[in-house]
This record gives sequence, C-alpha cells and structure tokens, in this order.
Amino acid sequence: MGTTTAARIVVKVQPNATRDEVVRFVDGVLYVKVAAPPVRGEANAELINLLSRELRVAKSSIRIEKGLTSRRKLILVEGVSQAYVVNRLSK
Repeated sequence: MGTTTAARIVVKVQPNATRDEVVRFVDGVLYVKVAAPPVRGEANAELINLLSRELRVAKSSIRIEKGLTSRRKLILVEGVSQAYVVNRLSK
C-alpha cells in the first residue's frame, strides 16, 4: 500500500457575504467569506467550491471533518501536501 498525502486546515467562515473570497491566512487559520446562507448546507457547499478553485483540486478531494454546523471548521484536502495548501492560500 502507498502513502496517501493529505492536508488539514482550520477555516473560519463568514456566510451571507456579498461575494465568495479568501480574506487571509493567519496563524494556521484560513478566513473566508461565502455568499451562501448557512442553511441546508449551502454555505458548506460554497466553501468546498471556493477551496476547490483556490487549491486547484477536485471538489471530491475536500471534506469537512469537523464543524459542519459551526463557523470554525476542520477541512481535509486529499492528494496534496500541507506545504502546497499553505503556499496556495498564503498568496
């Protein structure tokens, strides 16, 4: 069996924003805004779409491990290294 590469990031989400955007990446926490409301998983789905675009990975590679109903979430990104995620999101 081979080793699976994965990265974990803590994300602080602000729903109901005017647009989807990555605000900043400070002290290991990614701050993002999403336009979707926090109902029926809409904000979570939009967060996954945003991270998929920013990290250039498939949406199926991104999973919310903790915090489905919270603004603070732990995200698992499969198939990329922690260094790659930090580098892409720090720009």
